Amino acid sequence: MMIRKFKILLPLLLVVSLLASFKTIDNTVKNTDPKDKVLITILNYVLTQWHYEPKEINDSFSENVYNTFLERLDPSKRYFLQSDIDEFSKYKLDIDDQIKKEDLTFFYLVFERFNQRTLESKKYYKEILTTKFDFNTDESFNVDYDKTQYAKNQNQLIQNWHKILKFSTISRLYDKVNDEEDKFKEDNNYKKKTFETLEIEARETTLSNMDDYYARLDELNYSDWFSTFINCISEEFDPHTTYFDPLAKKGFDQDISGKLEGIGARLQKKNDYTKVSELVSGGPAWKQGELEAEDIILKVAQGDEEPLDIVGMRLDKAIQFIKGKKGTEVRLTVKKIDGTIKVISIIRDVVELEETFVKSTVVKKDGKTFGVIDLPKFYIAFDEKNYRNSTTDMAQEIERLKKENVEGLVIDLRNNGGGSLQTAIDISGLFINQGPVVQVKYRDKAADIKVDKDSKIQWDGPLVVLVNEFSASASEIFAAAMQDYKRAIIIGGKQTYGKGTVQSVLDLNRYHNLKEDVGALKITIQKFYRINGGSTQLEGVHSDIMLPSRYSYMDIGERDLENALKFDKVPEATYSLWNNYANFNETINNSKKRVASNKYFKLIDNNAKWLKSTQDDSLIYLNFDAYKKDLEHHKNESTKYNEIKNYTTNLTFNSPLYEISKINEDESFAEKREAWHKNLKKDIYVAEALDVLSELKMKPQYHLVKN
Repeated sequence: MMIRKFKILLPLLLVVSLLASFKTIDNTVKNTDPKDKVLITILNYVLTQWHYEPKEINDSFSENVYNTFLERLDPSKRYFLQSDIDEFSKYKLDIDDQIKKEDLTFFYLVFERFNQRTLESKKYYKEILTTKFDFNTDESFNVDYDKTQYAKNQNQLIQNWHKILKFSTISRLYDKVNDEEDKFKEDNNYKKKTFETLEIEARETTLSNMDDYYARLDELNYSDWFSTFINCISEEFDPHTTYFDPLAKKGFDQDISGKLEGIGARLQKKNDYTKVSELVSGGPAWKQGELEAEDIILKVAQGDEEPLDIVGMRLDKAIQFIKGKKGTEVRLTVKKIDGTIKVISIIRDVVELEETFVKSTVVKKDGKTFGVIDLPKFYIAFDEKNYRNSTTDMAQEIERLKKENVEGLVIDLRNNGGGSLQTAIDISGLFINQGPVVQVKYRDKAADIKVDKDSKIQWDGPLVVLVNEFSASASEIFAAAMQDYKRAIIIGGKQTYGKGTVQSVLDLNRYHNLKEDVGALKITIQKFYRINGGSTQLEGVHSDIMLPSRYSYMDIGERDLENALKFDKVPEATYSLWNNYANFNETINNSKKRVASNKYFKLIDNNAKWLKSTQDDSLIYLNFDAYKKDLEHHKNESTKYNEIKNYTTNLTFNSPLYEISKINEDESFAEKREAWHKNLKKDIYVAEALDVLSELKMKPQYHLVKN
């Protein structure tokens, strides 16, 4: 299996197993634990009976689970010896049979051996870090672990450890040397520390980091290990089918996984890394403007304190360090998608639910008035006090904008990860006459066509839908419906996220009579299809007008996941095209010409190509001068695209009239709207969407519905 190479952050990946445990195995558990055996049987039954696309648990399945489990435990081949792999390999084609017989021999063998190897590794790193590294030798290593062989013996394994620890230290040494140079520039009387002193400090920091890392791993227990093995089985069906042990199930129920209180971001684990998956609109990170989706968080510092490495840390643990009280500072060291490392300072704040609701702005362009509506989520019943939902909020926002005589609408679905299917159907109904919106299919059944039954149209004027690579699920259903009806022009990234599956969480305790809790399984049970018959799975929605982005040439989204379900089709539903635009195709073609000649879009496209070319650069230099030269070359290359940040428009965005009184009364609310409008003014994607909207015309005989 392919592991994404993160050249710049790999020095932090010193030990790579999330679920490593250094406790000795309990032989009573090994031989007799009924819970584990029952869980294996339940899992086998539920997956084969209820999964949307069940796989045959055979030799091929066994080999995949075998490879995945070893990769999860030791992806950088830092622990196991080739002799261990030779011993494990006799079970490569037997795991399927063991699953059916409640036999955990393979799991216990690997678990016990890994405990042994990780205990041994504690001694390696401590001994290696007592000796000075020589950074003058011409030395390098390749971190493409798919092409790396397991060590043949302990001496070779120690040599591998020496290189990775040396790399970890050289990265810190590079930072320290730069810090000394900065201090000297500020004060010419400052006496810089010697290279030798800084080398010692860097090595001590690496040692401290390693000690902290192993201390965290020591806190994990047997169930963490077994959950990893179980997930290697469940995720072989598809990447969204996931086992939750009782503790993880509790966390899932409380919706703490992935939500960062204090900065307004959602995270997910990517191998051993903590990745930003989404920013909460209006939250502290969103307002600060530097943190982005796909950023990898490497370190966390509280204000001016020493940063803590969080590579390999469990997500819930990482969250504890990142969240905090309103008004306090957190400094995140992140690896950007362009490979650069950046420290981002964010002042924590209360992430208000209000900022996840629909909001709109009014903009004048070429003598016309347009509305931009931001829809962060397809939400429903978010709090029990007022039961707000995105459908009624969207309808109300449209009515308010109609009172300001807007002549067209842009619906911004960028970074909208989805939400309620029903609201996606109902919101689609605000823009079309009654008719089909989406098809939902269970396994081995005909697709069920979900229909908007309300003949009322809330907005029948020009409509543009803005999407990007992170518009997913319900966002894709809405965008696909608008595209299939030719009701709106879809503009944005090459394609949306491509998640066309539905999951349900099953309580596994219903399948046994043990007194113990065995957890739950989030399992894929349905698939979405457009009314034109095509699935949104993998393909997502391809924009009518593709705008270059930094992700244009990368596999971002569902297609980047292992074992993702395939794209397929069902019969097309019966529907009629909107057919009320006078220049639909002409407007699209004019926009494509505009984009092709726009210097900023050209620069964005060149940047995207460069990012793709650097993605698989896996050669690491361990000579300090070569390491410095390589990093600075990389940094200099990235500066070629700095002009992208200078883009701005002469457009002015204003809050709709109904918000004016609140802006005058609520300083915090006013600041949030000001920040949003400032971002919109510098947003080249919104600018092009408005250009498209201003050109899009209705047929002469068609009259807009007024209030």
